[in-house]
Parts: sequence; C-alpha cells; structure tokens
Amino acid sequence: MSTVTDSLLSIVVPLYNEEDNVVLLTQKINESLEGYNYQIVYVDDFSTDKTRIKVKEMDDKRVHLIELKKNYGQSLALAAGIDYAEGEFIITMDGDLQNDPSDIPNMLQYAITEEYDVVTGIRQKRKDSLVKKIPSKIANFLVRRVTKLDIKDNGCALKVFTKDIAKSLNLYGEMHRFITLLAHLEGAQIKQVPVKHHARHAGVSKYGLERVFKVVADMMLLLFIRKYFQRPIHLFGIFGVLLVILGVLINIYLLIVKLGFDQDIGTRPLLIFGMMFIVGGIQLFTIGIVMELLIRTYYESQQKRPYRIKKISIGDGKAA
Repeated sequence: MSTVTDSLLSIVVPLYNEEDNVVLLTQKINESLEGYNYQIVYVDDFSTDKTRIKVKEMDDKRVHLIELKKNYGQSLALAAGIDYAEGEFIITMDGDLQNDPSDIPNMLQYAITEEYDVVTGIRQKRKDSLVKKIPSKIANFLVRRVTKLDIKDNGCALKVFTKDIAKSLNLYGEMHRFITLLAHLEGAQIKQVPVKHHARHAGVSKYGLERVFKVVADMMLLLFIRKYFQRPIHLFGIFGVLLVILGVLINIYLLIVKLGFDQDIGTRPLLIFGMMFIVGGIQLFTIGIVMELLIRTYYESQQKRPYRIKKISIGDGKAA
C-alpha cells in the first residue's frame, strides 16, 4: 500500500512538441496523485507546436510552465525544472505518456518509508521500437560493465529523488541518460522497482540510432569525471611521466650505441620514437597542469547555469 505524505512533491516534465499529450498527461497525474500535495513543473524546450498554449489553457494552479529561450535538449530542460522545483521529493518523467503516473505513489513509498535517495523504474514489456531499444541496451550494458553499478534500466525517465540529491546533480550535454549514475556518484542510495510502460500516445520519437555514439562519448566523459575530475594531473601526469621516462631510456640507449660503438643513429626510427615520447609526455603533463588550474577555477568561480529562461507561468498563464 502506498504511503501518502504531506510533503510537497514536484513532478518535473521536459516537453518538446507534445501538444497532443500534455493535457491527457496532466489529467493522469492529477488522478494518480489525488490526496497528495504537489506541483507539476513543465519545461518547454522551445517547442515549435502549440505545447505552450495547451499548458496555459489548462488554467491549473498546480501547473508551472517554464519556457526556455531556445532548444537546449532534454538534459538542460530537466536541469531547469529541477532547479525551479520546490518539493521535498522531485519526480521526473517524460511527456509522451509512455511513463505511467500511477506508478508514482508506489515508488514514493520507498523514498519515504525506506529512505532511499533515488527510486528508479524498470520498464516492463517496453512498447518501443528496436531503434530505441538497441541504444538503450548498449547504454545499460556499458554502464554495468564500466561502473559496476547494476542498474537494469538507465533509460527509464520515471524516477523519484530526494530534494538534496536532485539539486546536487549537474546535468548538461546528454547526461540525463546517466542521471541515476550521477546520483550514485553523489552517494545516493538507489532502489529499482518495476513500472508500467506504454506506447507513445501521439507525436514522434526524437531519438534514433545516433544515440549509440552519444552514449559512448558521454560514458567516456563520466569515467573521467568519476575517477579524475578533481585531480586530472593523476591521469595526464602519470601517462606524461611514463612517456618521458620511456623516451629518455630510448635516447640513452641510442647515446650508448653512438658513443660506445660508433654507430650511426641519425636514420634510426627509434630516435624519432624517443623524441616523440619525450615531447608527447611533456605535453600530457602540461595538459594535466592546465586542467588542474581549470578545475580550481571551476570550484572557486561563481556557479552559473547553462540555460536561459524566457518566462515562468503558473496556472492561469500569468508570469511568476
């Protein structure tokens, strides 16, 4: 049985061209969360259809609309909604009606009664095409193998976060795919629960097979962030020193050959490799030092958000 709480809930939903879905989605959220204290935060990622108009026409005091100045992508739209959200628990979901709001009360009880920081869904009997399933399976496999974090469905947008964990996440690029992993890196306790999954109600999917390449690139970035973000010199410096040592050893060997055995070394490829290793090692070490300075600047500078909001409306469409 689900546990009803008096705490404010914030349901954050990024929207991009969902004019045929947003009204029905709002109705389903209201039906599923009857008796709860909640706000719905829609983030319009510069839709080109009538999504914004449909949201404003609903005239629901619980609905907050954030309009972004341009299309930033799902990660930054999600970040804008999370930054704005006021709830003690922040719930994320997609706007295409593939997630079912009726799963929220069941997920919420794990965050309330068992004090999990993140409760994430595992989509049962996915109603997606292979074009969406294949990249998702690749991403899930890579995350499990590389990070040892056994998350079965990283692509499920339906998640429940505690406020402090949600607001500690730095989302940018395409990092929304790895939001559970980012929460894990922040020390979150994570619970996985089965959730329903439906076919898209209307509109078309915005994703294709090109996501595979983005997944791989983002995974490499996450690995760097996880192990070396605070001390990049440990990565670049170590490789740099090893290359310099290797280059020096090669050149010492060639020097012995030249002086001790009077052999010509000017045409030997090994001489070129020796010099390349020394120069390359110095460059890597220098990159490590520069990145150390950049990281210090990152932590010491004023934090700025990578998106710009055009307007925020509440309920009747009036600006907040």
